[in-house]
Amino acid sequence: MKKSKVTIAQAFKTIIWPRRKLVLLGLVLIVISRLASLVLPGASKFLIDDVIANKDMEMLKTLLLVVAGAIVIQSVTSFLLTRLLSVEAQLLISKLRAKVQKKILSLPISYFDNTKSGELVSRIMTDVEGVRNLVGTGLVQLFGGTLTAIISLFLLIKISPMMTLYVLVPIIIFAIIALKAFSYIRPIFRTRGVINADVTGRLTETLNGVRVIKGFNAEEQEHKTFEKGVELLFQNVKKSLTSTALVTSSATFLLGLATTGIMGLGGYMIIEGDLTFGEFLSFTLYLGFMIAPIVQMSNIGSQLTEAFAGLDRTEEIMNMESEDDETQRSIILNDIRGDIKFDNVSFAYIEGKGIVHDINFDAP
Repeated sequence: MKKSKVTIAQAFKTIIWPRRKLVLLGLVLIVISRLASLVLPGASKFLIDDVIANKDMEMLKTLLLVVAGAIVIQSVTSFLLTRLLSVEAQLLISKLRAKVQKKILSLPISYFDNTKSGELVSRIMTDVEGVRNLVGTGLVQLFGGTLTAIISLFLLIKISPMMTLYVLVPIIIFAIIALKAFSYIRPIFRTRGVINADVTGRLTETLNGVRVIKGFNAEEQEHKTFEKGVELLFQNVKKSLTSTALVTSSATFLLGLATTGIMGLGGYMIIEGDLTFGEFLSFTLYLGFMIAPIVQMSNIGSQLTEAFAGLDRTEEIMNMESEDDETQRSIILNDIRGDIKFDNVSFAYIEGKGIVHDINFDAP
């Protein structure tokens, strides 16, 4: 079977572009949500440097109303995102399952002879589930996180270019590690789908044929086979978890190192009079808003990688040749006598694996 690899361009063309209006609406909502989330760190500077310093009660009330309004906007946009995109993602999964099931039914008998029924169930029900991260909130959250990080970066530069430069070094290192890790993880997720389908298929056949297994006293053999399969699945999961943990721990260490440095550098600048308390608090909060999406991207990146791995396996099925069309291979008999004669008739679904051999009989 030819191995296919779904590219981002293919996924965009076949999955995202047909739903461009809904995805665009989701992007607009995530932009509004992310902009609203940046109100709080910006308001903290005015709270420290202007409201508290000048004891301005009117400005305090205004500031509280603005922050409360931003929180309401975040809540509403979050609900709409889940309601619109998550539901559409589940609808797409349903359609893809029906499409894959129809395609599998059109494949030749030889394919079913060599493929476990449980594996086919896994292909239909499990492999397509990852698309929820493309049409659902996964891709939109990735965009929103990137947007928040970029806006926060510019705001950080505005407050203190020196401290921002110090922060960028570990972030760039983390980005390189994450890109390498995700390119390594995708084949692991692809292999997991194969192993899971094989184990599920074997288990389904075992349970369906349990009377035969007991009749031949083969329980122990089936147990060992299943045990071997779940061990392979465990090793695969362990490998992917190790890679994901490497990305997460790298983010924790590098970004934590940056935060520690900012405390020292910010404290020095405040002592020297180059930075106010409000600016330092605002910088710290904006830094959190830039770091949090980057850490979140590592998890979303793993989900998107898993989605593409599932689409790879689905694409394999969809690219297989269907059985010949019944209407194209029909032979119309005009003169029928009713006599049937088999003269050395042999038949096989797969060459070299005959089912009927040299059958001879007459049916007048």
